[in-house]
Amino acid sequence: MSDPRNGSTRADVCAAAIADAFRDDGEIFGSPMGLLPMLGVRLAKLTSNPDLVISDGESLFLAGVPPLFGTGDVVEGWIPFRKVFDVVAHGKRHVMMGATQVDRHGNQNISAIGDWARPKRQLLGSRGAPGNTVNNRTSYWVPRHSPRVFVERVDIVTGVGPRLAREAGPAAARYNDIHRIVSNLAVLDVQGPDDTVRLLSVHPGVSVEEVRAATGFELDAPADVPTTREPTTEELILIREVLDPEGLRFREVPDGD
Repeated sequence: MSDPRNGSTRADVCAAAIADAFRDDGEIFGSPMGLLPMLGVRLAKLTSNPDLVISDGESLFLAGVPPLFGTGDVVEGWIPFRKVFDVVAHGKRHVMMGATQVDRHGNQNISAIGDWARPKRQLLGSRGAPGNTVNNRTSYWVPRHSPRVFVERVDIVTGVGPRLAREAGPAAARYNDIHRIVSNLAVLDVQGPDDTVRLLSVHPGVSVEEVRAATGFELDAPADVPTTREPTTEELILIREVLDPEGLRFREVPDGD
C-alpha cells in the first residue's frame, strides 16, 4: 500500500526497517539472505552505516554498493563460501534470515513442518541457522506475517532464541543475539517478558489489532505502539533509482499489501 504522504510503498517501508536493524552495527559483516534483506543491508551501507561490510553473496567482499543482483565494480576482498564459516565462528557478523515459523520465544524453524520423524512438509533443513544464532547477531525477515508463521511453539528449532540458548548453557548463550524481526506488517524483537516476542512498531496503514490477529500467540506490546518510520526522500531515491530500479522488491511485498 502506498503512503500518500511521500509515496512510499509497504516494500519501501520494509526496506528502510531492515536498514535500521543494521544501522548501529558499525564495521561488521552484513549477511542478508533474501531479496528484501539484501536491499535493506545495501540501503544501510549507503546511508546510516557506511562501515558495514557487504559481499556479493558468492565469493567477494564489495567496496561499492551495486543494485540488487548487479555486479560489483569495486572489490575489496575474497570470501569463498568455506571462509564464511570462519567468520561465523570467529568474526563479527549480523545475519538476516527468513523464517517459516517463529515462536513466542524467538525460536525459528526452516527445517520441516510437523513431527520430526514424519514431517508433513520438508523444508530447507537446519542449514546455518544453529551456528548463526549462537555465534552472531541474527535478525529475521518474514514477508507474510500470519498465524502459520508466528506460532506458539515451532515444530523444530533451527534458530535458537535467547531463553533456549540460556537453558543450553554458556556456549550457546554467550553470543546469542536475536536482534529484530521485520515482517510485512510490523517490526518486533524478543525483549518482552521472559524473552518473548514484543511489538516495536506497526507499518503505516497497519493497526495493532491486525498484527495481533496475524500472530498465533499472545503478543507483548506497549500501550502506545509507534508507526514504523517512512523512508526519507534520499532513501526512496536510492531504493528506486540505484538499488532496485526494476522493482524486484514487489515480488516479496506487492504494492497494495
